[in-house]
Amino acid sequence: MIARELVPPARSFFLFGPRQTGKSTLLNSLDLGRSWSINLLQNDTYYRFLRDPAQFRREAEAKIISGIDWIILDEVQRIPALLSEVHALMESSHARFILSGSSARKLKRGSADLLGGRALWRSLHPFTVKELGERFDLERALQWGTLPPLLDLGNADAYETLEAYTELYLREEIQMEGLVRNLGGFTRFLDYAAAYCGEILNFSSIAKETRLPVRTVQSYFEVMEDTLIALRLPAWTKSPLKRLVRHPKYYLFDNGLTNALTHRLRGPLDSSVRGRLFEQFFIQETMRRLDYRRADASMHYWRTNNGAEVDLLIEERGRLTMAVEFKSRPTLGGADLSGLRSFHEDNPEVPCYLVCTAPEPFKLDFAEVLPWRNYLELLDNEQLP
Repeated sequence: MIARELVPPARSFFLFGPRQTGKSTLLNSLDLGRSWSINLLQNDTYYRFLRDPAQFRREAEAKIISGIDWIILDEVQRIPALLSEVHALMESSHARFILSGSSARKLKRGSADLLGGRALWRSLHPFTVKELGERFDLERALQWGTLPPLLDLGNADAYETLEAYTELYLREEIQMEGLVRNLGGFTRFLDYAAAYCGEILNFSSIAKETRLPVRTVQSYFEVMEDTLIALRLPAWTKSPLKRLVRHPKYYLFDNGLTNALTHRLRGPLDSSVRGRLFEQFFIQETMRRLDYRRADASMHYWRTNNGAEVDLLIEERGRLTMAVEFKSRPTLGGADLSGLRSFHEDNPEVPCYLVCTAPEPFKLDFAEVLPWRNYLELLDNEQLP
């Protein structure tokens, strides 16, 4: 088993992550002593507790009396009412809980009991570069992503797995949980969302292309974010000198899913597409690194109304710690600094980086050019510059 970067806490916690990111494998690998696991994807278990949530508490109390230390409740979002029973058990016993799932939408947006801070929140993502170590292949990651089930598959089997992922997501995450009323419209929207991955969103344009109301398109992006298949990258809007774009960007959580939805899994990637996928992958990887090390940080992009743009800003502990442009080639020149230069004029104190495939780091005017591995090492530092 590949060791994961996520370090589970010693107290009760929620564990959320998209389907097939390895939540069950991780939980099965933990040394929890005596534990009791409940999987709400099993129909008999689901309907037993759906009819009578208090039955879960009665069964759990018996397990706790018998000496159980941990109780694992998988797919907890399917019956939010169980969280009230968990809350009561936390107050009346020594038992600790792991509450896992692939979507927090029904919990966060409903009236579910979120345990009043008694349980920590953790997320599990596709494999990171660090987790894969010597097995990491950049070109494969750009096209196929890093979902754990694909690790040992050939291209043909990986293709079928990713093609099936969308159907699984629509069936088990969207339709089964009743998150949207118009499944056909959401399916149509999903294809456009993948095509717009990493672009500044114009909800009106997408609404026109998908034949959906603007508010519906906005709500569908919220569904994608809440079901953990999309990362929202907000715009940085603080500038005394320049007018800045305020619309967000969205990135799908894995390159393989993006390429499955946009039909780019067969054949090599052309250079323009490869550049977008390089940016997407390292935006994802940055988010995963910051999340796993519990950084007090937020991510943004920066763009002026005149079109100058920087792919990524990282704000940590209340200050901007870096501005980053991603370039999927080894040779860079002054023209590649245009977006960073415009940003640097307003923010000369913020370190600027060009992350690329160059073999060695070097200085280019005011910016540092970093091979992508050097950039990831920088992110792993306890404190960013």
